Amino acid sequence: MTYSSSIAASRRGYVRRNQNSVSFAASARTLGPISNTIILIVLACLVGLLYLTQVTRTNGYGYTINNLQQQQSQLKDQKANLEVSAARLQSLDRVAASDAAKKLVSVAPSGVVQ
Repeated sequence: MTYSSSIAASRRGYVRRNQNSVSFAASARTLGPISNTIILIVLACLVGLLYLTQVTRTNGYGYTINNLQQQQSQLKDQKANLEVSAARLQSLDRVAASDAAKKLVSVAPSGVVQ
């Protein structure tokens, strides 16, 4: 080895046989303006798809809630009708069993009008 190659080898650390003593430093890679633009467009599309997915899911829940509210109002109406029917049926038994109804006298027809 010559003096200059031994100094260069000492800077690198060690030199093996049949190996170049020149080292290349890896340069940092950067994205160009076109690549940055394409990446931004793709990210914007992904955010838009995420937004549309969430809005569609929310609308689907809205339809489900609307159907359940309609069913609830129908069941409330049915309950009110059944309460009225139950009160009507119970009132006949209450009237027949009341003290005033027991004191009433049955009337037999006294005669026929011609």
